[in-house]
Amino acid sequence: MPGRSPEALKLAAGNGLLHRRLFMKRGAAALGAGSLGLLTALPSRAAPSWMRAPGRPMTGYGARSSHEDAVQRLTASVPGTDGCGISLTPLQSLEGTITPSSLHFERHHSGVPEIDPDAHRLLVHGLVKRPLFFDMASLSRYPMVSRILFLECSGNSSQAGLEPEPVTDTCGALHGLVSCSEWTGVPLSVVLDEAGVDPAAHWILAEGADAAAMTRSIPLAKAMDDALLALYQNGERLRPENGYPVRLFLPGYEGNMSVKWLRRIKLTARPSMTREETARYTDLLPDGRSLMFTFPMQVKSVITSPSPGLALAGPGLYQISGMAWSGLGRIARVEVSADGGATWAEAALSEPVLSKSMTRFRAAWRWNGAPAVIMSRAIDDSGAVQPTRAAIIAEKGMNFLYHYNGIQAWRVGGDGQVTNVYA
Repeated sequence: MPGRSPEALKLAAGNGLLHRRLFMKRGAAALGAGSLGLLTALPSRAAPSWMRAPGRPMTGYGARSSHEDAVQRLTASVPGTDGCGISLTPLQSLEGTITPSSLHFERHHSGVPEIDPDAHRLLVHGLVKRPLFFDMASLSRYPMVSRILFLECSGNSSQAGLEPEPVTDTCGALHGLVSCSEWTGVPLSVVLDEAGVDPAAHWILAEGADAAAMTRSIPLAKAMDDALLALYQNGERLRPENGYPVRLFLPGYEGNMSVKWLRRIKLTARPSMTREETARYTDLLPDGRSLMFTFPMQVKSVITSPSPGLALAGPGLYQISGMAWSGLGRIARVEVSADGGATWAEAALSEPVLSKSMTRFRAAWRWNGAPAVIMSRAIDDSGAVQPTRAAIIAEKGMNFLYHYNGIQAWRVGGDGQVTNVYA
């Protein structure tokens, strides 16, 4: 076919992985219409019913199509508790990098408080020259910034790689304690500068206004670097389950530290050693010691399609797509394998590629219908490489729970079904 680029169809790695240029500018167009098996002409037919009558009227607040109602978060509560549990983002059902606010993951320790913003206050005190007390109206008058950032629970993915035998569930059920949004708020450094930080201060204590009074210690250096007092998510005020009316947001750090429903910031000389950083959110090592204050979420990626629940229809050309992120910076490269890690091909990264944000990657795969194991590994701009499951277990054992970032392998069976596998 005239105009078709044979270079775009060249193999880049074993078992049918094609070159990433197919997803680069003009790459797909150079192949010619129909080459990907995505464009098929349909016979003409009578106008459908929705073209023969006016639609519904306007509404004050939009809603998604009823045909998309099956796309839901998976929720799980801790038995015997009130509001302690999780909601997982259905990663396999989403595209791009921004998570709709209604599908953002949740982790609650005592339910979602219903806070009156007119009655809520934020106190800044401790080792400062001038303690400050903000209502939400006064806080909203400070200069704001917007950043697109991921947020990940430190317990994310542990079920995918730390069980004795592989657990097969959807990508969202195994890896869905991560989401990405545009967050808008006041840089915490602006407020701390106004309060006047005592030279003796090296930490802050952040406390939430939920019934659990969630508290975490945070290095002052992080607070002065890129921390936000977030008031908006994806352009609108925070939703109650994501911290309304104000939450702390710490880019790249484990999600539990971005305290929701923020009510108090106390500057201290040392970490406060709260329950959530001693009894919880520590990593038990094989020798009995525990790692504490392992704040940044390490470089990670996962293939969202194909993945369990998204079966392949038969041999042919498919898109492998997924997400990559790192709490240490920007994603520099993602590599994909279709032969269990024997060979790797570089995937195409979709713009924008931002620091401490999710990055969408894509690769073309010509599946021959035989069983295959597909996986991805991410490399960030600090040089960190996503490790294998075996490497993590050799270092940490099997008794830890947090900060698991091992390479996820999916097995594609000859029938097109996808399952979790240790490889």
